[in-house]
Amino acid sequence: MLCASTFLMQLTQAILPVAGLGTRFLPWTKVVPKELLPLGNEPIIARIVDECIDAGIKDICFVINKGKEMIPEYFYENPALEAELEKRGKKHYLERLQRYGDTDFHTVYQDEQLGDGHAILQAADWVQSEHVAVLFGDDLFTGDVPGIRQLKKAYEAHVREPGGAIVALENIDISKTNRYGVVDIEEENAENPRLKKLRGMVEKPEPDAAPSTLGIVGRYIIPKSTFQVLPSVGAGHGGEIRIIDALIEQLQSIPIYGYECEGKRIDTGTPEGYREALRVLG
Repeated sequence: MLCASTFLMQLTQAILPVAGLGTRFLPWTKVVPKELLPLGNEPIIARIVDECIDAGIKDICFVINKGKEMIPEYFYENPALEAELEKRGKKHYLERLQRYGDTDFHTVYQDEQLGDGHAILQAADWVQSEHVAVLFGDDLFTGDVPGIRQLKKAYEAHVREPGGAIVALENIDISKTNRYGVVDIEEENAENPRLKKLRGMVEKPEPDAAPSTLGIVGRYIIPKSTFQVLPSVGAGHGGEIRIIDALIEQLQSIPIYGYECEGKRIDTGTPEGYREALRVLG
């Protein structure tokens, strides 16, 4: 049985893999990264960074490719603009620009599109904390509690074992299992059934082979040890290095959990999902 815990997860760093080409949004993304598409008067990526800050994470690494430097640049200080806003008395805009002042941003490059595991491996030398959050820029979570904070709270409240991993889950249509990593459940937490201890994971199974309808979506908290495993798993499904393959490898040595997040997930990586995000969040 899963038990209550006094374990506090020290989560201070996050990796944001945003090196995708955004081909579904061409020709816009020929010049502007899709992560800078607006939701209201802010870009999508600002929502992801704000989610990190909400969870107490102030050390953030962007994984980009050449040509997407506008993403980290959005968060850098602009003294000339800030001085002009101060001069004009536009304090609201000034406060919005300065809210990232105590957050440390780092940038690494993924020169080839070789999978999500390959993307976060580019930041391996940067990782110092025992756990690191991974947030993919296409996924936004609605609701009062952001996705990454839900994962952290669930782990701290119900899991005693340090050094484990936890991933965000969504109950998906059975016909779409071949688009997701799908989990096999060992047990549910009696106090919070949204939290599941995992027996296994399968990358993009066909519906008749899927162990459940719970797919992994957009948010991970992984231990530093995962970065040691990733190079050894090699290219898996589709010839890519995948986070799920490293976690499958680690199932025998560390506890791995899934959490069915509250709120709605919106996939802004498609034009249809982006239109939904504009309707709900814009």
